[in-house]
Amino acid sequence: TLMELSVPTEAPDYDTSLDPRITVCGDTHGQFYDVLNIFDMNGYPSRTNPYLFNGDFVDRGSFSIEVILTFLLFKISDPECIYLTRGNHETKNMNKIYGFEGEAKSKYDDKIFELFLEVFSHLPLAATIGGKIFVTHGGLPVTEGVTLDDIRKVKRGCEPPESGLMSDLMWSDPQPFPGKSPSKRGVGFSFGPDITEKFLSLNGLSLLVRSHEVKEEGYLVEHGGKAVTVFSAPNYCDTMGNKGAFIHFGAALEPKYTQYHSVPHPDVKPMAYAAGMGGLYA
Repeated sequence: TLMELSVPTEAPDYDTSLDPRITVCGDTHGQFYDVLNIFDMNGYPSRTNPYLFNGDFVDRGSFSIEVILTFLLFKISDPECIYLTRGNHETKNMNKIYGFEGEAKSKYDDKIFELFLEVFSHLPLAATIGGKIFVTHGGLPVTEGVTLDDIRKVKRGCEPPESGLMSDLMWSDPQPFPGKSPSKRGVGFSFGPDITEKFLSLNGLSLLVRSHEVKEEGYLVEHGGKAVTVFSAPNYCDTMGNKGAFIHFGAALEPKYTQYHSVPHPDVKPMAYAAGMGGLYA
């Protein structure tokens, strides 16, 4: 449920002049050609060039099968070259509405879709990098006193409940003011800088990295520098005009950001396989 990752000690094999690092990406949402562009810019995943993709690999974009199969094939080829956390779109309810169910059944069949759901249900919910960076798709638990051990004990292999620790990690968002508020999404909470500070301090952490929200510049630093949102699907849904971004963490565990624009893709519109056209912000 909680992966404990470290920064490689060797430089990336595709360019040994670079410093050792791990790359953290946010939502990719079926934008396969933008994922290939990340690999063009930053090298393919390998043991010395590892990636952490922080959830929401599928839905919205109409090349979700290609994205998730690519990630899983890299994982099979070398488990230490790529790491995946579960996002709120790696769930049955979201896949039904936002396109992945329709895409999987169109390109394959019902059985393959059910197998994807089973895989999604077992994905880890969070990761630490170097014992100092906490990475999860949505946000922090709003219950006071939650430790990394509590997160380790969360049982996977199920659809997320409507409330509780799993739900908070997959669904919550930061807010600029202290305390917690009901989420605009209807699931999870919005959490303030005081909640971020307390969670990080209690667990000996220095930074929260989360995804889950489109950002115009591809990333946004909040909560006095203690929380970062990274979003890796540029020109989200072919309409938002945002940049994508990814983050490098080297030995010093300081975030270094790379931004990029979208690249062309075949003429299959986002949500082409969706059962109903939903809003952009789920």
